[in-house]
Amino acid sequence: MPSFRLHPALAEIPADQWNALAGGQPGLSHAFLTTLETSGCVAPRTGWAPRHAALWEGEHLIAAMPLYLKSHSYGEYVFDWAWADAYRRHGLDYYPKWLSAVPFTPIPGPRILGRDAASRQALIGQVLHEVRQSGASSFHVLFPDAEEAGWLADAGLELRHGVQFHWSNAGYRDFDDFLARLAQPKRKKIRQERRKVADAGVTFRVLRGQEIGPEEWAFFHACYSRTYLEHRSTPYLTLAFFEDYGRQSGDACVLMLAERAGAPIAASFFLQDAGALYGRYWGALEYIPCLHFEACYYQAIDYAIKAGLARFEGGAQGEHKLSRGLEPVRTCSAHWIADPRFRDAVARFLAQERGGMEAYLDELSERLPFKGE
Repeated sequence: MPSFRLHPALAEIPADQWNALAGGQPGLSHAFLTTLETSGCVAPRTGWAPRHAALWEGEHLIAAMPLYLKSHSYGEYVFDWAWADAYRRHGLDYYPKWLSAVPFTPIPGPRILGRDAASRQALIGQVLHEVRQSGASSFHVLFPDAEEAGWLADAGLELRHGVQFHWSNAGYRDFDDFLARLAQPKRKKIRQERRKVADAGVTFRVLRGQEIGPEEWAFFHACYSRTYLEHRSTPYLTLAFFEDYGRQSGDACVLMLAERAGAPIAASFFLQDAGALYGRYWGALEYIPCLHFEACYYQAIDYAIKAGLARFEGGAQGEHKLSRGLEPVRTCSAHWIADPRFRDAVARFLAQERGGMEAYLDELSERLPFKGE
């Protein structure tokens, strides 16, 4: 009979066993999640208390889930602030809540890891039992894959739909080949935007893996922090996280440096696996028209084509990505609310929201920038 445990640190679980279940997506890797904890970015004092769920057969890990007790809703990219406020107005505590997610990372993918479907579904049952017994307000699973979403719905969680924008590689030879597929006005606009950056004297240097040194990490983190400062916010991730994870991650990190006259002025950071490039963070020390589009989208698409990657995921939100060749993709999250009154209210809200999301996706599909689409 498998034994169920909650682990307050991912370091308690051997890296090789976790990674064998997690697959190759960098955000789910033992190195990524553990470094979030050892760097202090994910910790009880930051509102993320690790409680990673695991099913064991003896000393062998057969299923696992990244799991946290949260004391806020920051860093999630699926917004439940209105639900928390409704709890507060009724004199109830919404926090702590249970959350299965990759912290600060809206990359869709597996959240319930296991050697087979039976062990993964067994883990869901164990986690739900723990959640119900804990007395917490709720349990949320963010950006699971479609199969997991079905299991979670069968287990009584309500599904919520969202949208992201991803670029797909149709076997393009180069960036011009990609542009040739776009309608003429969109193609013209992208060329104009790229020309503005080039005319400003900006060039790009791409570094991957161990090519990224302490100087580059320090510059990138200064840019990343500046982006949060401009939005009157505090960055989630420390320089120590990027440096430590960069040393452990092999070739998973990609850093694109924008330079002028040999000096860096902006940087964009991506994660990469065997099939995809994932857009994560960017920042600039000065404003240059269209530099954001170049650093975060056009350079990424060009890189993905050259590397033979199947897709580039542009991250959360951003309808402006549509006109730049990224297509709408449905995302999902799953939610269980303990209080029956709020559970019913959330279920009604999500049913209505799903209908609106379907209409929105249909509208976006009609606005695709490709020829004849």
